[in-house]
Amino acid sequence: MAEETKNSDGAAAPAAADKANGATPTLNVVSQYMKDLSFENPSAPRNAGQRGKAPAININVNVNANPLSETEYDVVLTLNATAKDGETVVFNAELVYGGIFRLQGFAKEHMLPLLFIECPRMLFPFARQIIADATRNGGFPPLMIDPIDFAQMFQQRMAAERTRAASAPAPQVN
Repeated sequence: MAEETKNSDGAAAPAAADKANGATPTLNVVSQYMKDLSFENPSAPRNAGQRGKAPAININVNVNANPLSETEYDVVLTLNATAKDGETVVFNAELVYGGIFRLQGFAKEHMLPLLFIECPRMLFPFARQIIADATRNGGFPPLMIDPIDFAQMFQQRMAAERTRAASAPAPQVN
């Protein structure tokens, strides 16, 4: 049975404490912000009416993280949704949504998964709602983006980094 401890606010905290300094690992959202929101409806008002068929929608997702201090990180989730009817762009929505996270007491090997899996997972519901509202306000049904598997995205990113590192030419010594 796993041992459970309580934070000062009474919430359950991870039982695995950093033995070196006795600190319980904590992950806090310091703030969230919208850095950029763009919605383009290039065929308005022609496409404002009922559509005969649903457009093909392509969604791209990207996550980046940058340190702000020893314990605070800026994690940015970028969502780009493009709807097309054939070659005609019906709408294009782009959102850059970020959060500042405070991570304390975690082992170094856990930092990248936290920053590229857990932090964007916390940001996603808010970003999803903003995209849904933007498409609805643009005259379309709200675009409800399916949940994203950030763990799989992270694994693919790490595999691509390993491949890139392995294929890089070795430095030559004269």
